[in-house]
Amino acid sequence: MTLIPRTGVDALKFLGIGLARFSNIFLEVFRTSRAFRVGLVIFAVMIVLGVAVSSFSPFDPRRWYLVPPNRPPSPEFPLGTTTNGQDVFWLLTWSIKNSLIIGLITAMVASHFGLILGMLAGARGGLADRILMIMTDSFVVIPSLPTLILLAVLLRDVMTIPLMGLIISIFSWPWPSRQVRAMVLSLREREFIATSIFSGYGVMGRVFRDYLPFILPWHLVNLTNTVLFAISSEAALAVIGVSILSEATLGVMIYWALNYSALFRGLWWWLISPVITIILIFVSLFLISKGISDYSNPRLRWQARG
Repeated sequence: MTLIPRTGVDALKFLGIGLARFSNIFLEVFRTSRAFRVGLVIFAVMIVLGVAVSSFSPFDPRRWYLVPPNRPPSPEFPLGTTTNGQDVFWLLTWSIKNSLIIGLITAMVASHFGLILGMLAGARGGLADRILMIMTDSFVVIPSLPTLILLAVLLRDVMTIPLMGLIISIFSWPWPSRQVRAMVLSLREREFIATSIFSGYGVMGRVFRDYLPFILPWHLVNLTNTVLFAISSEAALAVIGVSILSEATLGVMIYWALNYSALFRGLWWWLISPVITIILIFVSLFLISKGISDYSNPRLRWQARG
């Protein structure tokens, strides 16, 4: 019998299977993990504040001196105002939105790029594997923070929120790529991979049909960790003054609060608001990541079901 290699249509079919498996994993983790549910609720609140509530702002909260400065929290200004005459509540909602955009862009680009490159390198092997890993190792050894600072300074005049996410993505994909490759190399030794090869499945067919279902839970954890890395990286750039200071992000809020010595002047609400928000985002994503990690551990999954 002649074995006919699978076409790109099969790859799309297996991609659909992978998306269906993603939905099943999400529902199963939501049902069995309390940590996942708590983290998802907190993160959903952050999304509502950043996406829905921010759209109802009565003015552009980035503009200065639209409200009386240095007002403490009150019914009129729930989180007070800044020295620059900004309403902290509305400024915070815009900052959450922009920080989440940076985090999600980085996660979608870097995590998926690292996933695909790592699976292809491990599945193909040989020369392709060596070339892809040389490229990956080259990015691994580049010091990320100094390079991010340099790029942020050079591109300051054209920097936007999406571009910031793309720049951070440059340094977010190499380690996931290496980890995915290591998992694929381990899976290649299993018997079902040999069965797929003898059945006529090409590299892409094996990637989506055989490797992706095993790697998907780890990939979901990596997605959440990449969002954390992106938000913290932008905040680090903002604190030293090389982020998009004309925009509203959680890091930029901290920068201006520190620049005006808000805490020493008794304007604690200006600094505390973005700091607590970042902590809540980090805690929510950690709980989501923990829930998915517990699901991927068969022993913990069985205990949760029991």
